[in-house]
Amino acid sequence: MLVAGLGNIFVGDDGFGVEAVQRLARRPLPPGVETADIGVRGVHLAYQLLDGYDTVVLLDATARGGVPGTVYRIDGAEAAHAGGDVLIDGHRMTPDAVLALLDTLSAGTGGTRPRRVVVVGCEPAVLEEGIGLSPVVEASVDRAVEAVLDLLGAPAGSGDGRAPAGADQARR
Repeated sequence: MLVAGLGNIFVGDDGFGVEAVQRLARRPLPPGVETADIGVRGVHLAYQLLDGYDTVVLLDATARGGVPGTVYRIDGAEAAHAGGDVLIDGHRMTPDAVLALLDTLSAGTGGTRPRRVVVVGCEPAVLEEGIGLSPVVEASVDRAVEAVLDLLGAPAGSGDGRAPAGADQARR
């Protein structure tokens, strides 16, 4: 199982996934769970996913039109088709672009696609140049970490900030 943080730390809340995976990596995780700070290296992630992971959790800033700071849990099938036509850009690979590239790579290399892909995302407030998360998104990082721990079946910390089971569940 792989948990990967995506995003650009130089573009405000786009660094959400990177911050969330770094916090998660400091927590005790079940055996067989790997974490990876992917940042903007989405093409690298697509190739890494061909290594035979059964389950992949992607952490990313996810603009869906909700209230900034809302944490989403999105089924991978929905994430793969959320954006319509996908532009493959090595510097800005959203989860849907990574999954689209993964389909192309797996067909050409014989690699195996993960059985399950889940995106745990956060509605951004600020997507402008600058380092650091906005206060509302910063406050949501621990809820996202708890949502991932819930997915992994790991003991969660205190609080009730976990996103409930099921596709596209949102919690502020």
